[in-house]
Amino acid sequence: MLNIVIFGKEIKQVRISNKYTQAQIAKATGIPQNTLSWIESDKGVANIHQCVLLANFYGISIDELIGRNFVNDKK
Repeated sequence: MLNIVIFGKEIKQVRISNKYTQAQIAKATGIPQNTLSWIESDKGVANIHQCVLLANFYGISIDELIGRNFVNDKK
């Protein structure tokens, strides 16, 4: 069974902690506001291009954007 992980809440938290509105992010990134709302409400998943745009806007990695704390256990 395929387990799809949704990152909308993490993406929303990054926006809120940086004190931006969806309208401001939409204008700055070109991602439509209704798409941002759709992503943040976990109705769908941001595509890689949208994640890159958002991470670049905030000056963070995609891992940070989606709340991923990567640990490489393979040695």
